[in-house]
Formats: sequence, structure tokens, C-alpha cells
Amino acid sequence: MTSLISAVGWIPRGAAAAHPTKYTVDEAELERVGALARIRLEDAQMELELARAEEGDGMGDEGDEEAEREQEDEPEDAEAEAGWEDEPAEDGDADMEDATAAAAAMAKSIKSQGAAGAGAGGDDDLAAYNLDDYDEEESKGVAMGAFSNIKGLTYYGDNKDDPFVTMEAKQEDEELEREELEIYPTDNLLVVAKTEDDVSQLEVYVYDESEENLYVHHDLLLPAMPLCLEWLDFCPGRTNEEGQKGNFVAVGTLDPEIEIWSLDVVDGIYPDAILGPPPADGGLPIPSSISESVTPVVANSSSKKKKKKPKKPKIVANAEYHVDSILSLSWNRSHRNLLASSSADKTIKLWDLSLPTSSPALRSFDSLHSDKIQSVQWNPKEPTVLLSGSWDGSVRVFDSRAPDSGVGVKVMSDVECLKWDPWEPAGFLVSMENGTVQAYDSRMLSSAKTTAPGKSLWTLAAHDSSVSSLDINTKIKGCIVTGGTDNLVKVWNVDEQKAGKRSISLVTARDLGVGKVFSASFCPDDATTLAVAGSKANLQIWDTATNPGVRTVFGDRLKALGKDLEKQGSGIVGLVDDDEESAEED
Repeated sequence: MTSLISAVGWIPRGAAAAHPTKYTVDEAELERVGALARIRLEDAQMELELARAEEGDGMGDEGDEEAEREQEDEPEDAEAEAGWEDEPAEDGDADMEDATAAAAAMAKSIKSQGAAGAGAGGDDDLAAYNLDDYDEEESKGVAMGAFSNIKGLTYYGDNKDDPFVTMEAKQEDEELEREELEIYPTDNLLVVAKTEDDVSQLEVYVYDESEENLYVHHDLLLPAMPLCLEWLDFCPGRTNEEGQKGNFVAVGTLDPEIEIWSLDVVDGIYPDAILGPPPADGGLPIPSSISESVTPVVANSSSKKKKKKPKKPKIVANAEYHVDSILSLSWNRSHRNLLASSSADKTIKLWDLSLPTSSPALRSFDSLHSDKIQSVQWNPKEPTVLLSGSWDGSVRVFDSRAPDSGVGVKVMSDVECLKWDPWEPAGFLVSMENGTVQAYDSRMLSSAKTTAPGKSLWTLAAHDSSVSSLDINTKIKGCIVTGGTDNLVKVWNVDEQKAGKRSISLVTARDLGVGKVFSASFCPDDATTLAVAGSKANLQIWDTATNPGVRTVFGDRLKALGKDLEKQGSGIVGLVDDDEESAEED
């Protein structure tokens, strides 16, 4: 069983609706979901038939003959176990008559004994109540029933007619549910990609900083294991000419489809948009198993030939859709209708969210890397520039309008994470599989098509193993956080000294008990709050301002932001387990 949190995304305060809507299932939605279920069921039945065919061929002729012998012997064995014997019909009738006579005599004896006991005044004196004729008695105008002795009781057929009922029960439930789902302007939301016991879902958490409270608001089931998340406020399938904004999250999974879900809808069962293969059966996405065109083979008991499962055709990348897992997503905050995605199929796709769902990609970049593209990021200062990193150890910076004129560099190991530096428009950071983090200036990279090793601004040996998470604080200059598969979260300070030299120092390191760290990111509304999650499938919120090292190094910068530095305690806020809460009450 696999249990982990693969990605975490913050949602800015005020972006979510104060009162999320409850998802309602209409007839059209039921038909659409039913069609999808039929496709999945047919695929599962096909796989089952293939498995049965292979098992049946392995049995051979001996298995069939043995099964026939068991079926022939079964009736005789069953009769022997039940003790049936062939007896004459007359003897059987005589035994039946004797048993009937004995039962009648016993019933007559019991009845006579009960009457005698009643006449003798025994403890079980029920004859006086005449229970045998109880159902045949007439009421004779006297009120009967459980409430026969209640006088003046008024019954109203409708609660609206009852003056003592001021609110209907249904309305009360709706009001209570509305209050429970309400999101306040001071609340931060987090969307978590979680897989537990082979069940994948999105969990939406509410974090109240003032009360140090963290709880699950609602969740959404996913068809495959999620790998990456990207929050966006663009309503998919609309032109948004009036500047309408929403609260959505794009999800990349092991499947080649990108699903976009509304986070303002509770208990949704189907995404608002799917960026993937062409639809079938009324707008439904084609599952990868169906699109591979596997011909079903039905087991035939008379055939003795070995039935082999057909080989799946080789998946070939194309310019319209991804054909392998989605590894990274990046939303363009300047051109809000654009979404970039990188995949294990070695391509980067550019999507126009204003087009109808299941429309092909706007553009495809196919020749930038020779291996899986682990990360892709839009430049926040230059909205047409993309940054990409691959498992082939190369990093590319290119303009989406002219990808052939980009620049690149060869790094020390496979790329894990990429981040544009918000304080330097041309700078970016790269974290790698060998535990190293490097900083580069894109203006100093080579323009050759074959990337070559380049000079980095600085190099940091951050972890003993892969640096699986990296983030740069947008409110505190020089503050970065790294998370590794060594279970540690580390906060670093990058100081710029004279002559352009930089000194990098470790501020604090901590094991938050999340296992291997897969996600560590700063809150967009609070300078010192971190969300950390990993291989143990739990989420921790860490207020780093409670750490003495953070207060010492970043104290002046935090005071300038108005941060309270007098807060005490561990600074860790996690999800309260029901078992732990009940134990504390006991």
C-alpha cells in the first residue's frame, strides 16, 4: 500500500468563495458518469477474461477431466452425507402418520395442562385477560391506542400551520451546513495531493493562523495518483472578458490527462475541464487502456492453444496531447489563460484555458530535452519566458514565441526542482538529485543548442540525498527553504556582500515527522509560515518565527514587515487525529 502526499499548494486569502456550493447531481451528470463507469467496467472485464484464459490453458486436459469426475460424483456423495437411503414408499408414509399423531397428542396435553393451571390460580394466570379473543373485541366508542389518554392534542398536517415550528428541519440543516463550510477572509486554504491505501484524492485544508487551527474542509476523489498541483483563478472554457475570477486547481497525475477542479464546489465528482486525449461517449476522456486499442480475447474451453495477451503499441508523442505522466504545471499570472505542462513524454505543452475542454494544446515543444522533463516554470517578470529542467541534467531558458533561440546549461545531476528568483528577474535556482542547489543567471548561459556546463553564481551542498523540494521567500530577501529525502527541512540565508560575493549560511534544520519531504513552500500571505508534507501522508504547518535562529538572522527584516517575534512554542500545527483528541479528553 502507498501512502504519501506528493504535492501541496497554497491558496491566497480571499481567493476562495466565502460559502462554497454543494454539488448537485442531475440526470445529465448521472448519464455522463454512468458512461464513464461502463468504459472502465468493459476494460476490467477484458483484463479478467484474459487472465482466466491464461489460467485455463495452464490447467490442461487433466484439469477438465478431473472437474467432470467431481461433478459426476457430487450427487452421490451429497446423498450419502445426508443419510438418505432407498426405502419403500409404504414405510415412509407410515412413519409420517405416526409422527403427526404424536405431535397432535403432545399439543392437546400442553393445552389441557395450561387450562388446569389457570383454574388452580397459578402464577401464570392469563385466562382472565381473554387474550385469545383480544383482536375481536370492539372499542364501543372508547378511544384506543398508545395516545388514547391524551386530551386536547392538536395535529398539524404541515409544519407551516404549526405556530410553534418557526423553522423547517431541512432549513435548519442547511443553515448549519452553511456555517460549517463558511470560509473567513482571514483563513488560508491549502490543497493537498494525497494517496493513501491506493486511493488518490485532493484534500482542501483550512488554516486559521490566529487560532492555530488546521482541518480538512472537503475532499475530491481522483482517478489516478497525483504528481503535481497548480492553483489558478481563471475559469476554464470561458473568455473571461469581464475579468471574472474563480478558485481552481490543475492536477497532473500518472495518466496523461490534466484535470482542472473547482475548489469552491464541495463533493464534486467530475472536473470542470480535462486537457488530454480526444473525448468519447459524450465528452468523456478516453482511458489510456482503451486508447491503446487492445483487442479482447475470450476464453474458449474447447481451445487448447496458449492465449497470449496482445502487446501494447508503442506510445508516440504528438503535438496535441501528452501521452505519459504529467510531472509539472505552471500557470501564467500575466496571461491568465495560459497553462504550461511538462511530461515524462519529453515534451512541454502550452494550453489555452479559454478554449473548450479537451481542445488540443496550443503549442508543443518537443526537442528541448532528451529525457523526462521534471519541471517547467513561467518567469514572473517576463511572462513569455519559460524555464525547464530534465532528467538528462540540462536546464533550458527560452521564449515561448521562439523556442529555438533559447539558452541552456548542463548541471551536475538530474533536475528535481526549479524556481525563478523573485528578487532577480534573470536569476533562478536548481535543486538536484545529488543533494546540491545551484544558482544561475540566465543572461550568462550559452546559446548553443547542445547544452554545456556553465558557471553558477553559487553552489550549495544542501542535503545528503535528493533535494526534492525548493522554495524562495517572496517577502524576506535571501530566505530560501529546501526539503530532502533525508527527512529534513532546512532554512537558509543568502547574503550579498561586497564585490558581488555571496555567503550562504544554514539558519535552522528540522525533522517534522513527515518522512521524506516532497513539498515545502512558504505561505503567500505570511512571511514565516511553511507548509511541509511527505512520504508519511501527513501535513505540518511550521511558523519558523518561533525558531531562535530565524529571529536572530531575519529579525530586522521581520520587524520591517510587522511580524510578531514574541511568539513562543514549537510553532508546529498539524491535523488533530480523532483518536488523539478523545485520548486527551479522557
